[in-house]
Parts: sequence; C-alpha cells; structure tokens
Amino acid sequence: MKAYLILEDGTVFAGTSIGSQREVISEIVFNTSMTGYLEVLTDPSYAGQAVVMTYPLIGNYGICREDMESHRPWPDGYIVREISRIPSNFRCEDTLQHFLKSYDIPGISGIDTRALTKLLREKGTMNGMITTKEYGDLSLVCQRIKEYRVTGVVEATTTKEVYTLPGDPAMEGGMKRVALLDLGAKRNIARSLNQRGCEVTVYPAGTSAETILDSHPDGIMLSNGPGDPKENTAVIEEIKKLYQSDVPIFAICLGHQLMALATGADTYKLKYGHRGGNHPVKDLETGRVYISSQNHGYAVDMDSLDENVAVPAFINVNDGTNEGLKYTGKNIFTVQYHPEACPGPQDSGYLFDRFIKMMEVGE
Repeated sequence: MKAYLILEDGTVFAGTSIGSQREVISEIVFNTSMTGYLEVLTDPSYAGQAVVMTYPLIGNYGICREDMESHRPWPDGYIVREISRIPSNFRCEDTLQHFLKSYDIPGISGIDTRALTKLLREKGTMNGMITTKEYGDLSLVCQRIKEYRVTGVVEATTTKEVYTLPGDPAMEGGMKRVALLDLGAKRNIARSLNQRGCEVTVYPAGTSAETILDSHPDGIMLSNGPGDPKENTAVIEEIKKLYQSDVPIFAICLGHQLMALATGADTYKLKYGHRGGNHPVKDLETGRVYISSQNHGYAVDMDSLDENVAVPAFINVNDGTNEGLKYTGKNIFTVQYHPEACPGPQDSGYLFDRFIKMMEVGE
C-alpha cells in the first residue's frame, strides 16, 4: 500500500506502508547508526518522535528480543529506505515488519532517506505526518502538523513501580547499592551497574528525593529519557534536593540536563540533535577522544554555567556542544552521551567504573 510522509513545510515523500496503517503526526528525527535498529526502536528516549534511519537497508537480521532496551518500542513512526522482508540470523525471532505491526507503529519505506536527512539538517528538526491517505489541499494538514508538541513522555515511559536487581556481595570492595531514577531508562544502564556487582533499585520518575535518600543508597543514577528537559519541573525540584545531599551522583543524557537545570544552568534545543553510534566526544581533562552513542535533541548551554557549581568535562568534537559536566566540590558528574551504549561503541563504559570508585571514596 502507498504511504506518504508529509513534513510541516509541505514537502511530501511517497513510499510504501510498513507496519501499522494508522495515521500519525510526530517529530521527525534521524539516526545514523548502521546496526542496532531494535535497540533504537526500544529506546524510551524516542517517545514522541518518528525515526529516520540513514543506513539504507534495515531489518536484515530481524528481531532478537533479548536485545530490546525496554519492554516495548517507543517511536511514533519508523522511516527507512529499504526494509529487509527476509531476515537472516540464527537469533532471529521475528521480522521487523511484523514487529512494527504488532505494536501498531506506522512506518514508510522506499523513500529517499538521504534527501530527507539533508533537509532536516538544513532546515532543522520538523514535525511530520505518516499517512496512507492522499491529501489534495495540504494547508490544513500542515497546520495540524505544525501544532504537534512532544509532551508527557517521561511520565509515559518511566517504570510504574519500584523494583530491585540484586547485586553480588562477593564483588571486590563489597556490593554497592545504587538508586536509579528512571526518567525513561534503557535496560543496559541498570545492567551495566549490575554487572559490576551493584544492587540497583529502580524508582519511578515521580519519586521524591526523601524516599530515595531514606533508602541510604551508596550512589544515585539519573537515567536518560525523552522530551524537553524543562517540562519536568517537579522532577527538577527533587533533583535539587539530591544535589544538596552528599551521595555520589552519575547522570546520563536527560538526567545530565535535569541536573544542570536544577543547579541554575540553562538548556536549549539543537537544530537537529545528535542520534547515532558514531559521535566523537573529547575528554577535556585528558584530551582523549571517544566515539560515543548518542540520542538527544537538547543540550546544556555552556554560557549559562556557573563555574562555582560545574565546569565542562566533555565536548562534542563535531559542533563544540557540551557533552558532560563535573560538579565543583561535589561527587557528581554527568554526561550527555550513552556510556551503556546499546547500540553503539563501548568506549565510554569506563564511566561506570568511575562511578563505582566515587562510591568507594564516599564510604
């Protein structure tokens, strides 16, 4: 069946419908990863967005549910150049086409994703509609598309109840107890801590700082998540209280942005964001460059930083935007990118080890 992607500026791409055939309006973003499409689909940070994959062939190894980063996929829509309808892999359990359909996610294939990506880079992130209907007059449709806003996505993606992943008391240095505030967390964040012997207790985004601190954790982890960080006013108020405690804190992506907002800095929306597994970041302390996995549309404004509160620790080599902060006089550091890296390179996994050492020093 024919399908159309209509952008808010009136540009129309025609292709073939994949997945669900329902009509959807969403924010259109692109991801430059060559592999890991299932991890991309199940990353809660994509809630409220439709994802364009820049790699031309997607779905060739099918669906391997063990690789899912959440219990379900989160994007509103999926846009590819070509979808592989006959996957080949010994771990394959399903086709990508059937996976999208079973979760009612509409998509479109057969369009020029290179041209679409260049358009989004030149004009910036735009809203768009995926539909199987043919519209003659686009004026009213474009108005509807422009009015779309991503809202309420942290609440939609966070865990609904507290749960604990047991640690390993036999680990050298003893088991550390980590409180993970789930703002739309990928599974591999808790798994990365668990593999280092930590007992990880996962809390819903709306949990009070008092509840977390009353559990006497050795460290606090603020996770990744979707949407505009400034929308999370109640969470920011609780993070202010966590900042005032002496508990070591490590924050990733949205957690990094919320900690910055909680301590007086500002955030802004990037023109088209950073999404993919090939973004270079520079450690300002060592001068070393790491290739990182990223997924964010907002960044911390370095001009708004008070050096008495925090200083830049990492920058993006491509555009010079902030990629991490070290907090002055506090056992707190935050990064914009994804050290848990699913999908993506494992270069930055050492940051979890740094967090473990922070907890040991704080004993």
